Amino acid sequence: MLVKSIAISLAIAQIASAAEYWESFKTQVDPTNITFPSIAQTTSYDEVTQCTYYEPSNFVFDASEWPTPWETATSNGMNTSAEFKNLYNSIDWDSMPNITARVMGDDGAVIMTDYDESSDPDCWWSATTCTVPKHEGVNADIYACPEPETWGLTYDDGPNCSHNAFYDYLETEKLKATMFYIGSNVVDWPYGAQRGVKDGHHIADHTWSHQMMTTLSNEEVLAELYYTQKAIKVVTGVTPRHWRPAFGDVDDRVRWIATQLNLTTVLWNLDTDDWAAGESEPVSTVQGNYEDFIKMGSNGTFSTSGNIVLTHEIDNTTMQMAIDYIPQIKQNYKHVLDVATCMNITYPYMENTVAFTGFDNSTHAASSSSVSSSVATPAGSAGSSSSSDVAQTSNDQSAASKVSATGALALALIIAIFA
Repeated sequence: MLVKSIAISLAIAQIASAAEYWESFKTQVDPTNITFPSIAQTTSYDEVTQCTYYEPSNFVFDASEWPTPWETATSNGMNTSAEFKNLYNSIDWDSMPNITARVMGDDGAVIMTDYDESSDPDCWWSATTCTVPKHEGVNADIYACPEPETWGLTYDDGPNCSHNAFYDYLETEKLKATMFYIGSNVVDWPYGAQRGVKDGHHIADHTWSHQMMTTLSNEEVLAELYYTQKAIKVVTGVTPRHWRPAFGDVDDRVRWIATQLNLTTVLWNLDTDDWAAGESEPVSTVQGNYEDFIKMGSNGTFSTSGNIVLTHEIDNTTMQMAIDYIPQIKQNYKHVLDVATCMNITYPYMENTVAFTGFDNSTHAASSSSVSSSVATPAGSAGSSSSSDVAQTSNDQSAASKVSATGALALALIIAIFA
């Protein structure tokens, strides 16, 4: 009887699939009512003051429960924890596309010499900028806003510790952006991540340690995404449905693993190269990129659809560039929006506690965190759902079918035990 009880427990445990992983995360933060103290780090514009370590009041970082910040997310034994092993074992790895991990060269670049770029069987973005997955069971990429004359506002690599002036500016301008947060930054600077949610920005996953994802093992890819999801949920109260690979390095193997966590890849169709300003590229070159992209808003380039632009809050140089060019962006584009709003995605988080307004209900002054019961269609007429919501529903149903299949398997096992 004991053997049967153990078997039943194991079978039932399998019902809780990877798609439901976020429900186990515990948080002290209500995303609809975020408060944090007015301390020097949250009010000052001085970089050194902002980037001085603090003990948050609503998040306790226990180093034994997390990967080592800025190291691969399997570090600190996280790949051997019961929590992670249960997640890993809940995934049907036999269904994953048969794609091996890439190899990094001595120069820090991924080796592509043996890859067939002409057929691009794996939809490897680094090799071909492919954005349309070629394998089954993979959530489709988002890489451009469908609405005309729209600038998709995104910032990678946050939350930056010295972001106060930048976030204040976005708030003054009534702008919402999609913020792709690095898990290590989230646990290092939790009030920064909370401010992103409090201000109504669309928060998304940007991996734990910002590595070339296609070079990592299946276990490492899963950990990089999972522990970032956990960090964002525990710190802010919401779990993202969207993620962006560091350097855009993604293929259908990595996309498939992300899909197991109900994550959709967000890429871009314009790259400012702002991260390189003053480093590997002259500042004037990056300024030229901004100016060229701004002109596209009024010269007809985006008269039938919009863009998603890659920019960063990586340092004060990139954040100041954003502040310098946002007035021109707003003058030349009819809409300047976060990705969730431009795609008419009402619920960009696993939880339904925060809802974004539909595209037609959004203006530069609209709050993206208000509850909305309907969403505008891409064509602009009122409706109960948009094409993007339909796509999201399809992705959710795909995940739900995996849950049902797992549950059926568990039920069959229980029946077999008692037969």
